[in-house]
Amino acid sequence: MRRRMARINVGESASVALSSLWANKLRTFLTLLGIIIGVLTIIAVVSIIQGLNNYVYTKMAFYGANDFSVSKFSMIGMSLKQWKEQMKRKNLLLEDMRLLREKCKTCELVGASVSTSRNVKYGSNILKDAEIRGITYLDHMIGTVIELERGRHLLKEDEDHSRTVCVVGYDIVEKLFPHVDPLGRWLKVGPDNYLIVGIGQKKGKVLGFSQDNYVRIPITTFQKKYGSKRSININIHTSSQEQMEKAQEEVRTILRSKRHLSFKDKDDFSFQTSETFIQFYKTATSSIYFAMIIISSIALLVGGIVVMNIMLVAVTERTKEIGIRMSVGARRKDILFQFLVESSVISSTGGIIGILLGFGIARIVTATTSMPSTVDPFSIVMAILVSASIGLFFGIYPANRAAKLDPIEALRSEQ
Repeated sequence: MRRRMARINVGESASVALSSLWANKLRTFLTLLGIIIGVLTIIAVVSIIQGLNNYVYTKMAFYGANDFSVSKFSMIGMSLKQWKEQMKRKNLLLEDMRLLREKCKTCELVGASVSTSRNVKYGSNILKDAEIRGITYLDHMIGTVIELERGRHLLKEDEDHSRTVCVVGYDIVEKLFPHVDPLGRWLKVGPDNYLIVGIGQKKGKVLGFSQDNYVRIPITTFQKKYGSKRSININIHTSSQEQMEKAQEEVRTILRSKRHLSFKDKDDFSFQTSETFIQFYKTATSSIYFAMIIISSIALLVGGIVVMNIMLVAVTERTKEIGIRMSVGARRKDILFQFLVESSVISSTGGIIGILLGFGIARIVTATTSMPSTVDPFSIVMAILVSASIGLFFGIYPANRAAKLDPIEALRSEQ
């Protein structure tokens, strides 16, 4: 009998709470606003971040599992002071790459790259800020492998003779050559003309940035046009993960010896691997998670306080009703239970609305920026539990106040 009564009380209390919400729409909106904002923030950010996580781990590995590069600057954890210190490092030059090709026994392929940006033009069509990357003839096989749709890769002869030839990305083809075959045509890069010998396969976007807006030219040609004193990236391919670790130590020894660094001196160059980029991504997104926690916590706290105040108003408005219920046999714990259920229902309703809006915002962001999002059932369950818990916690004081009302005094109330 008691179990049946408990089920009736839950249903009745939930029904009373929902009826109250519907009858006072403006108050309901203000009551639920904090909960909605808190849950909305959690769901939207978690959906986007988890979508990005999946994307990063599957598609955003800029280097192969057995590949790494050596560069002048570190990519992660660099403060202004560290950046100023790294600016004083020596540039990596083609002679360093050639030395590694000769001396590094565990390095299977050694290439190099350097980049800038320029406007490119064909006829009257112009594409601004295309990436102009000078590469060695081996670079298409190291790290970010470039597959061709048509044509050929850059050859050793192109590099040796500093030829003005290029391989272009799909953006160049789509925007500058919409109605003609670009192979064999001359592309204007800044003030210079380059013969198109290859067209890369379309890769699409990463985090909203195109991977197809590039022009690849021989690195020797790049240095003739833009100067040979720029620091290059040295890109290295090995046969296995174990060999990669050995190769890094070998490269470190060779470069330190060439630069006459003592055992007390730090490396004046940095290694980059696919793990480096993933770590950089994690560092960047950790601040987003922290900001999300702060914003959501403040919103949920405000929402909980508002729920508590609204429940206190409800206790005052329904004092006579509480007295009547007590006079016909309702116990104090029944009154307590009723108001706790009502506050939980109010908070859960805000949580459900927040979940729906959060997913809606995540989908809009995905549609407009190409940033992926993923629906996580765990985050839905957690959002509902958190919102219900907020209602329970902040509903304790009003519920306890209602349960402690004196039945006779409550019946005399004019509310």
